[in-house]
Amino acid sequence: MADTGWREELDGWLEPFVTALGHEKRRLWAPVYVRGLLGQGERKSLQPMASRLGLCGHDQLHHFVTSAIWDDAPLRRLLIEKADALVGGPDAVLVVDDTALPKQGRHSVGVSRQYCGALGKRANCQVLVSLTLASGEVPVPVGLQLFLPETWAADPTRCARAGVPEERRRALAKTDLALGETERVLAAGARFGCVLADAGYGVSAAFRQGLSERGLVWAVGIPRVQNVYSPEVGLHWPRERLQAARASTRCRARTRSRPRPCWRMPFGGG
Repeated sequence: MADTGWREELDGWLEPFVTALGHEKRRLWAPVYVRGLLGQGERKSLQPMASRLGLCGHDQLHHFVTSAIWDDAPLRRLLIEKADALVGGPDAVLVVDDTALPKQGRHSVGVSRQYCGALGKRANCQVLVSLTLASGEVPVPVGLQLFLPETWAADPTRCARAGVPEERRRALAKTDLALGETERVLAAGARFGCVLADAGYGVSAAFRQGLSERGLVWAVGIPRVQNVYSPEVGLHWPRERLQAARASTRCRARTRSRPRPCWRMPFGGG
């Protein structure tokens, strides 16, 4: 496909999203920024992108990215509507996973030394909780939330310097972020028959229970050392422990029922 051909197709696909942005300058620069992200070159920072796009400088792109906070909820809802139209249905699945972005510095929001799936080891990186609606071999990303480590949440000065909103300056587990994103995807009308996740999420009983409480069918990985019991299994104390516990309870009850002695010092010497 010719260079102008794919750009026209991309601009046509982006049109409803651009319209939802509202602001004229955002509508102008959003397609340019997306073309830069999808274009050639490994570095996706603003200066290299502006150079590859043939711009005189990166100031206008920088203003688009860092301008005043705007509501992204309409865009997120529209994305889910598009994704559901493409792959949604009872045979679709919602995949919960991590996305790691290796970083060299320490100023990007959430960057910390933690497990980086992209490198397969602990490294300096950002970690995002991702949700993908998929059917067959077609995946469509529908949710992404940045994980804020405890080292960031405990440092309000660092959060303020990086522009982290006050309501986000708290450490939430990845499983909590995943459940929140799942609720948002459900509220937007996405259709799927099952939630899938690896053992990093499946190990959390609260995450599994949260999916069940929302009436969702799920299949998650668990560690090989984790015990699994059928619903019919009950908890029974060993007889000797039960008898010892009952005897200890009776002993404490008798001790509480005894009158306390009243000690008196005798008058006189001796």
